[in-house]
Amino acid sequence: MPFIPHTEADVKDMLGAIGAPSIDALFDEIPAALRCGPLQHVPEGLPEMQVAQLMHARAETDGQPLNFIGAGAYEHHIPAAVWEITTRGEFYSAYTPYQAEASQGTLQVLYEYQTMICGLTGMEVSNASMYDGASALGEALLMAVRANRKNTSAQVLMPRAVNPLYRDVVKATTHAQGVRPVLIDYCPEQGTTPLDALKAYDGPAPTAVVIQQPNFFGVMEDVDAITDWAHAQNALVIAVVNPVSLALLKPPGQWGRNGADIVCGDGQPLGSPLSSGGPYFGFMTTRMSLVRELPGRIVGRTVDLDGKTGYTLTLQAREQHIRRAKAKSNICTNQGLLVTAATIHMSLLGPDGLAQVASSCMANTRELVAALGSIEGVEPLFQGARFHEAVLRLPGPVAPVLQSLAGRNILGGLDLSHHYPELGNALLVCATETKTDSQIETYCEALEQALHA
Repeated sequence: MPFIPHTEADVKDMLGAIGAPSIDALFDEIPAALRCGPLQHVPEGLPEMQVAQLMHARAETDGQPLNFIGAGAYEHHIPAAVWEITTRGEFYSAYTPYQAEASQGTLQVLYEYQTMICGLTGMEVSNASMYDGASALGEALLMAVRANRKNTSAQVLMPRAVNPLYRDVVKATTHAQGVRPVLIDYCPEQGTTPLDALKAYDGPAPTAVVIQQPNFFGVMEDVDAITDWAHAQNALVIAVVNPVSLALLKPPGQWGRNGADIVCGDGQPLGSPLSSGGPYFGFMTTRMSLVRELPGRIVGRTVDLDGKTGYTLTLQAREQHIRRAKAKSNICTNQGLLVTAATIHMSLLGPDGLAQVASSCMANTRELVAALGSIEGVEPLFQGARFHEAVLRLPGPVAPVLQSLAGRNILGGLDLSHHYPELGNALLVCATETKTDSQIETYCEALEQALHA
């Protein structure tokens, strides 16, 4: 965003208008003992050109490593137009207003976003975004417990194949509110959640069942069978999905006979760069019958007295708008800037472009697994369909191998020994559409050298 500093004449005129002799005089009510005094360690100001050179130099110290880590944050190509448009002042400084008529443009962007996310997930209604995918899952559990009037056990079946970081956030979010997540183990051969493991809960029926598709290992779950079983137990189905995968995979709204009930996930793959852990945004959609339990903001489209289209916040189940005891969540805002980028990103790619990205991800992952699997001692752990992640077993501990790869400027994947020690020397790798044949070959050669050094 352009920045134009005030000249000394501007400052003098403004001080004269308010009758203050100096800028320091504006703060004379602060006792001298509380003032910090001169900033000894802050360098003198630099010209714009030198500031840009300094920032580029600092950024270059981070390097540009070849990245094969996924695990919930993915490196995708972002068209240059996405952030050129997103960082225009009209979007960059806008905030979802309390008085909707004050910012129709912002509300329209959010309305278009909601429409697109509903189209991807196959659901009927979306909110205007959440903080991130992990907190969205926590809110989904709380929503399911509120919404399920047929089963009030507050027991939620949570597969271990769900992202372990998401599970940690869910525990922190829900443990004090009576929600009882029950971990369901995965099949050691397939990496999927067995239906038989869920059927152990036929009697004490759960309030909800969580399904991640593809799961944390990149493997496809049998979502139709699990969804139908859950509904037969009067449980709600919570889907955790990668939005890019939905360009190819069956949307959660079509899982089983009746579809999932709540869908959530992280929108980072839709135009948000890998930026030191964020910020990202979460999305949440549901069926219309559950809309009054949906947390966060919802933007609706209407017409005014003259028949002109207008946008407004609707069904505001937040503590700022209704009695606190009836609020659905303490979520006070949404990740509007990231949602704007995602809306522009989806608009530019369109359905065909997004499907092409998803197809390239799957093709590159197949190529990566085949290349790495040809190395002596390296083998894929789980067979079957996968999206853009895979688990490999190495002949020795993963940590020193990753350290060696980092020395070659390669981020080789995620060591699973902390979250899944039973898998042994297991490495989670990822390949998106950004990976080329030569980059995969480079990684393969470096891994072989690291393993047999």
